Amino acid sequence: MKFFIHVFVLLMCLSTFSQNWEVSYDNSIKRAKEESKKLLVVFQGSDWCGPCIKLSKEIWSTEFFIDYSDKSYVMLQVDFPRRKKNSLSESQKEQNAVLAEKFNPRGYFPFVVVLNSSGKLIGEIGYENTTPQKFIEIIESFEN
Repeated sequence: MKFFIHVFVLLMCLSTFSQNWEVSYDNSIKRAKEESKKLLVVFQGSDWCGPCIKLSKEIWSTEFFIDYSDKSYVMLQVDFPRRKKNSLSESQKEQNAVLAEKFNPRGYFPFVVVLNSSGKLIGEIGYENTTPQKFIEIIESFEN
């Protein structure tokens, strides 16, 4: 019984510090409108792009950024994995390609786009070796 209690507590702690990522643009826009939030779109190669992995570890997965983003943003992950075990459904690949063509035509990774709740571009940023606090300052400097 103690084992199950420990496992439950561990899972609760892990879920407390995980980012709530959307993978559907339509759902993201809908949530952004309903919750009066901006949309943060992250173009990444989660299993091959070194700076993407670093950004995930040093910004997205930090308690500071998670607490902040939960209140201010809907987070949309637009992933382009290369490993077969991480492959996406065909419909997800198509959606990601359309989003990349619209918001990231040069194919930069990682690339972060901030949209208002109507889907209008208000700012973009590539990889920056910075702290979560400084990253937040940068994305907050984008105009509405």
